[in-house]
Amino acid sequence: MRSITKRAVAGGAAAGVAAAMLAGCSTTAPAAASANSSGSGSASSTKIAVVAAENFWGSIAAQLGGTHVTETSIITNPDTDPHDYEATPADARTIAAAQIFIQNGIGYDSSWAPKLVAANPNSSRTVLTVGDVVGLKAGDNPHQWYSHASVYQVIDAITAAYKKADPADASYFDTRKSTFENQTLAQYNQLESDVKSKYAGTPIGASESIVSPLADTLGLKMLTPYSFLKDISEGNDPTAADKSTIDQQIKSKAIKVYVYNSQNSTPDIAAQVAEAKAAGIPVTTVTETLAPAGDTFEQWQVAQLQALQAALAQATGK
Repeated sequence: MRSITKRAVAGGAAAGVAAAMLAGCSTTAPAAASANSSGSGSASSTKIAVVAAENFWGSIAAQLGGTHVTETSIITNPDTDPHDYEATPADARTIAAAQIFIQNGIGYDSSWAPKLVAANPNSSRTVLTVGDVVGLKAGDNPHQWYSHASVYQVIDAITAAYKKADPADASYFDTRKSTFENQTLAQYNQLESDVKSKYAGTPIGASESIVSPLADTLGLKMLTPYSFLKDISEGNDPTAADKSTIDQQIKSKAIKVYVYNSQNSTPDIAAQVAEAKAAGIPVTTVTETLAPAGDTFEQWQVAQLQALQAALAQATGK
């Protein structure tokens, strides 16, 4: 877990790993699968090698690729903070063998992921950076897997990358995309729609900026100062003024629900959670990465949406 007073930036470690791998990694990625387009199988045993920096994007990539890709996620442990992750030589070798590499960007994994890519240049590798896909840069909110619109933009980008790598199977990937969006994500989509239609405008508080894209998607009114949300997310000390504002919001019950990242419970956040519970304000959680680690993206998101929906129902009586 990251600390409120210290974030160990792993850029130096990643750079060292990258340098070590420059001479040791092959720059030849596996050939793209040459498969029939019926979706019944591949004409070649070679599949598109896909690597994701984080498992929430990796889960989506694996499901969109089906039997025509092999997917590996670098960060899979719920206790690992992607901001601070210290890359290993094994990670560098994994990325070196990838035909498609998916990184979040927006300052989230930028201390290590781009360095490993640069250490093993390959003109045939596609590097898909979520920040570029959704038009955001370092300093913007990196937690775009909590934004419905961003998730669908990334789905489009991953599918396009697959079709570029394996054009013979374009129709297979189109079918996988349609199934994923309309069937696999059906409950996720319905829950978001239900919460928005019933609770839009409800004031909430949160522990960090990871909740902001979700609140925007659902139409919830975020009362917590964004400066506080950003400070906690980035491992900085929040201001006394922000903490005082939040304390008052909790005591006056200006917020109806408090949402916090259970993978980043700092002393300040633990105190706010305790205060909210003491005030009778429902508290619910989100996490930074898939939790449990074996869940799919949609299982993880649905569970969190259901918990939030229940908290909103309890708070509002509707």
